[in-house]
Amino acid sequence: MKMEANENTIKLYYNTEVEKLQMPEYGRNVLKMVEEMKTIEDREKRSRQAAAIIKVMEWLNPQVHQQENYEQKLWDHLYMIAGLDLDIDAPYPAPQPEVIASRPEIIPLKKRPLKARHYGRNIESIIDLIATEEDGEVKTAMIRSLAIYMRQQYLIWNKDSVSDATIFQDIERLSEGRVKVPEGLELTKIAFDGKLTRPSLNLNMNGGNRRSRGRRNGKKKQ
Repeated sequence: MKMEANENTIKLYYNTEVEKLQMPEYGRNVLKMVEEMKTIEDREKRSRQAAAIIKVMEWLNPQVHQQENYEQKLWDHLYMIAGLDLDIDAPYPAPQPEVIASRPEIIPLKKRPLKARHYGRNIESIIDLIATEEDGEVKTAMIRSLAIYMRQQYLIWNKDSVSDATIFQDIERLSEGRVKVPEGLELTKIAFDGKLTRPSLNLNMNGGNRRSRGRRNGKKKQ
């Protein structure tokens, strides 16, 4: 909203009554600067004034620095504010109207259908990661951590007991045979108290060793 006043009246103008801004992030004052700059007859002075307006726009919109070629972006914005009707000596050519009017290309999302909704999409990504690991202690530990997490997720959704064998079968099924659960793998027992919360998945294989060292080095309580 803006206000104009004279000796006898005060008139208020709302945004719906004034020209729509092409680049609202710069505000109406920058539009006025551009309009006044276009009235300058001398081309050299007009170009210097345009460069000064660019500095103001850069100050008003500092996040433009995060973009590539941000200086050219600012000059493009200046042309757009001016309705592409700008006769100046600029360091960059005026943007083409068809480029401004075109919509960005839609990037298709490559999403596979969920194989097991109660486990979620992240589980499938983690299984893909484990499948790339070489067989050994690290991979076995990762499979054990994943199985414990999947078991907790299963219980949250189904509110029923589940055998380790069922979880192991799900891992092999979701991995399409790329991950084989080692024979003899056992999971820690879980105490079901009816108050299961959403678990977190920790694939850091060094965490247990650090905790053991901490207990050995810590002082006993008196």
